[in-house]
Order: sequence, then structure tokens, then C-alpha cells
Amino acid sequence: MENLPPELQKIVTDFSYCQGQEKLEYLLELAESLPPLPARYAGKQDANQVHECMSPVFIYAEQQDGQVNYFIDVPPEAPTVRGFAAILHRGLNGRSPAEIQAVPNEFYLQMGLQEVLSGQRLNGIGAILRYMKQLAA
Repeated sequence: MENLPPELQKIVTDFSYCQGQEKLEYLLELAESLPPLPARYAGKQDANQVHECMSPVFIYAEQQDGQVNYFIDVPPEAPTVRGFAAILHRGLNGRSPAEIQAVPNEFYLQMGLQEVLSGQRLNGIGAILRYMKQLAA
């Protein structure tokens, strides 16, 4: 699909090879790859929460040399949300604000996540991407 940064496109393609529960297993595997939040953001959650998510999700962005770097905090008790956060972290980190804005809000439908996640969970996932776009703007 057009408008996806290469790393994000690769993840979407990887999901297309998974069937049924394999998609959920891959999402949970990716959850393990989300890097820990840097200490400089500890205790600064209030202003950076994605309120549309049922799980507590906090996102921080730093822009340097025309690139956005994200730092995301999702508790281990929310592995599916953590997995999606890891996908966005891997797929959007180091990208320009324009590249981030160009990502379709529902790109995750190409991954088939609607087959294994509830609508409420998918709404939260969409909210994470929208919040990341806000921070990049």
C-alpha cells in the first residue's frame, strides 16, 4: 500500500502471511520488542495519555533534524495494545512528520487485526495512531 513507510509496510506484509490466531500470536510477540520508556519521561504521564484507549497508553515525541522519534509506555498487562504500539514505534520512528501524517488511519485493517481483536480494541489502536500524528504535526 502506498503511504506506508518501508518498515511499517514490512510489518503489514508479515501480518498478511499469518492466519487467524497466528495474527494474535505475532502481535503478542511484537509486544515484547517495545523498548522501555526513558527515565526522563518517568512521572510525566498526565499530559501524554491517549484517553481513548481502555489501557493506559502514554506517548512522547521528540523532533530533531526533521525526524520524529517516539517513546511509548504501555503496561505489560495490555499485551495486544503493547504489540500495536510496538508496530507503530518500529514503523514510524525516525520518519518525517509528513510521512507520519500520510499513514492511513485504518492501515491496520490490511493486517487483518479485525479478525482477532474487538471493535473497542481497534478503536483504541486507531486512537494511538491519531495521537502520534498530533504529536508529529
